[in-house]
Amino acid sequence: MNDASIIIPAYNEETGIAAILDKLTLMGDQYEVIVVDDGSEDKTAGVVKNYLNIKLIRHDHNLGYGAALKTGIKAATNDTIAIIDADGTYPDGQIPDLIKVMKEGDYAMVVGARTGKNVKIPLIRKPAKWFINKLANYLVGTRIPDLNSGLRVMKKSALDSFIHILPDGFSFTTTITLAMLTNGYAVKYVPINYFRREGKSKIRPVRDTLNFIQLIIRTVLYFNPLKIFVPLSICLVFIAFIVLIVSQLYLGRAMDVTFGVILMTAVMVLAIGMLADLIDKRLQ
Repeated sequence: MNDASIIIPAYNEETGIAAILDKLTLMGDQYEVIVVDDGSEDKTAGVVKNYLNIKLIRHDHNLGYGAALKTGIKAATNDTIAIIDADGTYPDGQIPDLIKVMKEGDYAMVVGARTGKNVKIPLIRKPAKWFINKLANYLVGTRIPDLNSGLRVMKKSALDSFIHILPDGFSFTTTITLAMLTNGYAVKYVPINYFRREGKSKIRPVRDTLNFIQLIIRTVLYFNPLKIFVPLSICLVFIAFIVLIVSQLYLGRAMDVTFGVILMTAVMVLAIGMLADLIDKRLQ
């Protein structure tokens, strides 16, 4: 009898998925392995069908990385869920280690953080990744070694309260990280290696970076609105006094109206933040 479910989202991964399935098969029947073929146009499903002990779920058309994971999570029969990409970039051999860490430490989620000795992240993605991580660290109020790692283990029961807000795209893992941390769940990070992928990457650097930034702000607004509204209100107050001082020094008169408008805007922003926080607490 297995005590954990491993979910593998796959879209046009016929060249790389066999390698990870071979390794998981060697682990025996201790895990339930679910491959969600997200409307692949190649022979991904055909490759998976060669493995009789692996459950295959197919989408009629491409719904997205997150949608494939949600399908797999709903189909999983265990509370312990592991997710890993099908492209060979993550060390599948560390899945048992992550599961062990989660159970021994009673964590809600254990993330394989790409901070090991052998990490092959494309140079073009590093600046955006650094900025996104710094923004998330500030907004959540804690250090996040890896915001969107695709190798992680989590409790299905911990996802129930917010699975409805998890997106269908690549930002799925980012949202899980932010949701877990802002809701006070215990999260552990374990260093892992990260290898060059098999096949062509589906990440769009500029567009996906902007989407990630928007997602981080939206998720923090959803769970902890004061983290956004209080700093914004303070910035507006600071700007208001700068306008007042500069106008007095260089124009010889204080711009009272402009100062008043900016100051009132700051008060309104703070009030909206407090109202949003109150609504959030009542919904919880």
